[in-house]
Amino acid sequence: MKENISVSLKNVESFISFEEILALAQQSVMHLDTLNKGTGPGGDFLGWMSLPEDIRPQLERIEKVAERLRSISDLTVIVGIGGSYLGSRAVVEALSHSFSSLRKDKHHEIVFAGQNLSEDYLSELLDILDVRNYTVVVISKSGVTTEPAIAFRIIKNHLEKKVGKKEASERIVAITDSKKGALRPLADANGYETFVIPDNIGGRYSVLTPAGLLPIALSGIDIRMLVEGAASMQAVTRKNRDASTNLSLIYAAARNLIMRSGRTTEIMVSYTPKLHYFAEWWKQLFGESEGKDGKGIFPAAVDFTTDLHSLGQYIQDGQRIMFETVLSVTEPKRELRVPKEEDNADQLNYLSGQRLSEVDHNAEAGTILAHHDGNVPVILLTIPKLNEYYIGQLFYFFELACAVSGYILDVNPFDQPGVEAYKRNMFALLNKPGYEEAGRLLRERLK
Repeated sequence: MKENISVSLKNVESFISFEEILALAQQSVMHLDTLNKGTGPGGDFLGWMSLPEDIRPQLERIEKVAERLRSISDLTVIVGIGGSYLGSRAVVEALSHSFSSLRKDKHHEIVFAGQNLSEDYLSELLDILDVRNYTVVVISKSGVTTEPAIAFRIIKNHLEKKVGKKEASERIVAITDSKKGALRPLADANGYETFVIPDNIGGRYSVLTPAGLLPIALSGIDIRMLVEGAASMQAVTRKNRDASTNLSLIYAAARNLIMRSGRTTEIMVSYTPKLHYFAEWWKQLFGESEGKDGKGIFPAAVDFTTDLHSLGQYIQDGQRIMFETVLSVTEPKRELRVPKEEDNADQLNYLSGQRLSEVDHNAEAGTILAHHDGNVPVILLTIPKLNEYYIGQLFYFFELACAVSGYILDVNPFDQPGVEAYKRNMFALLNKPGYEEAGRLLRERLK
């Protein structure tokens, strides 16, 4: 039997007692029940809860489409933003070679577009696409989200000019709504192969839908093992009413109690750069789910030990407004030891023979103790290995914890009304039809 990820609150208990955490976790069983019954706020967006089982019938087709795209190209552009982009990128970055673009052996490259409005970024991407044999996966439920819609229009135009409209249609896959939105009729009219994003799953919870799994499969990562990991975490959390053994309830309770002590910023910490984009996905999950009605814990992220040389001073001695959740990977994939030097000019011979991971783990342990002593609560989440199975566990663990945490805060964790504010202003300033008067008023304010 495989291990599971684990949560340690040892460096929280001098701030909040475990008894208090367990009490709130047990109270939160009612929120777990509400989620399972679908009777709470956002109850129409709970399809993610059963995704580990529900997605299985689609895995073979996802794998076959990935193989077809890999067979006709050496690079795929994934067009999407937010939940249509971060989940897949988190997995690809975590499980791929750190320098895959520099490797000379044959592999299929994944690049991303539509996650920003940078003219330079997209222009430079077109420079690459000019000389590469590429395919496109466009991901958008509505088809009109500005950033990916512009990127897709530009890239589609480029591809059609490069290979012709007929062949371009065979090189584009659209992942969108089953019936609604602008991308659906465009895909149908052009004959793109399509997958559906279910109506009852929001973007930030969609990593185990085709929106996340097709890009992941394209990179050569085992999506079946990813789903198996998520299913294993679902089995021990979703209907587990024993709060003392339900990691998602414990984590949700701990972070909310820490917040009530005045620490309103949660920093996700990892000691491997491979988890950088996992933290970006986590930031969206919790920020978009909890940050409303003047409530919520602000999610931030750092990469240690790198950021210990920039933000470490503030975390150690700055305002006491934060706590940390550390992602600790027990066993790396590779082995590298510190060599011995005869002259010992750099004074590192005391480390000779040690694996670099030993050095990293001691840096982690020492930092946790230092930050705890500096009045920063630290939640430690241990991951046995960085592979598909445990990444799958992490996704389900955090999704369920986020939903429960939202209910503890008395907010709807499945909507994002605040996201629309910047869009309305942007549309008005760009003179989108129907926004002319709003645009005039905003331009007056900008004078």
